[in-house]
Amino acid sequence: MYEFFRRSSFAQIHKELGIFSQAVADWRNYASDVLIDYIVVNTEKLGGGGGKTVEVDESKIGKRKYNRGHFVEGQWVFGGVERETGRCFLVAVHDRTAETLLGLIESWIEPGTTVISDCWKSYERLSERGYNHLTVNHSLEFVDSETGAHTNTIEVTWRHFKASLPEYNRRGRFEGYIAWFMFRKICFALKQDPFIKFLDLVRNINWADWQIVSGGGVEESNS
Repeated sequence: MYEFFRRSSFAQIHKELGIFSQAVADWRNYASDVLIDYIVVNTEKLGGGGGKTVEVDESKIGKRKYNRGHFVEGQWVFGGVERETGRCFLVAVHDRTAETLLGLIESWIEPGTTVISDCWKSYERLSERGYNHLTVNHSLEFVDSETGAHTNTIEVTWRHFKASLPEYNRRGRFEGYIAWFMFRKICFALKQDPFIKFLDLVRNINWADWQIVSGGGVEESNS
């Protein structure tokens, strides 16, 4: 597990520890499941009182061009970052419709928060949901000349998230990738070592719910 927190690749772990690739994948998936559960249980809504501001945006991950000029569609991810604390949320989404994005904003951001976005049409009625909505038109400027609104914080978050993804499988298990990224950010904000925090989490695991599988990995039992 320590190698995952060192950001070692599957190939490096296989070579250095002599573990079968499938076992490495199984253990990585197990760790991802632990982190997903932690994020779901422990993540609080962003924003709220005190004049807090949350920047929101969508980004497509994994779009690739092939020799014949055809594109493979990547994965849309929607996210938000609270400026004052750096706390964030990221969610893999199938589309960018108003129903999807406004629903996620209501799930992740407290009403009364100042929410800054670009001018994507799905955000048009956000102010009707109880938010102070500011926009910046990126086709004209990066900082709104009248309100000072910008989305620079979430743009930096996208760069960091994309840099954290494995090059060999950027269209893989996105919930797991997101959980790893958010877990590291939470630990950074709390000034905790991510690996030590992970060990604290697994100490409370009910191992009767898990089983060893062929190859040396683990999976959650269906019994």
